[in-house]
Amino acid sequence: MTSSNLVCRRSGFGVAACLCILAFTACQYDVPITSAPTRKVRERLLGDWTLADGKEKLKLRSFDDSIYIIYYDGDIFRTYHSEFAETPFTTVRDLNSSDRRYAYVIWKLSDDGRNLRLRNVNEKVVPKKTRDSATVVALLTKNAGNPELFGEEIEFKKEK
Repeated sequence: MTSSNLVCRRSGFGVAACLCILAFTACQYDVPITSAPTRKVRERLLGDWTLADGKEKLKLRSFDDSIYIIYYDGDIFRTYHSEFAETPFTTVRDLNSSDRRYAYVIWKLSDDGRNLRLRNVNEKVVPKKTRDSATVVALLTKNAGNPELFGEEIEFKKEK
């Protein structure tokens, strides 16, 4: 399995992690959602997280005030908030892959900060052939209410 496939299957932010049994290449895009972060790092997201079944872990750290670094199963990802229309999207980039493609992930942190739920964007709704960020944003906006926009949800629990 390539590290870019791992983003689709296991990302957090990327966040990447078993994000929903999609086809291995389902979430590899050539462009980010937004070219720059849309908000600062959220301290509550930082830390060590374990997949709800306890089998897989990821470490989420800040690189600077707007960029996160994720360490997951030997792979490293760079991610940042790409929020618009009050939707918590992130752009995740696989740093181990030679093509350094992107994944688009939506996240939800529980009110108590102990559970992080992630879903990645479905390539059937936002085709991976999409070549510019403006078109990506337009497709995400147009399909905001479409139940097919996202894959299955995965949940991580924060370690103490």
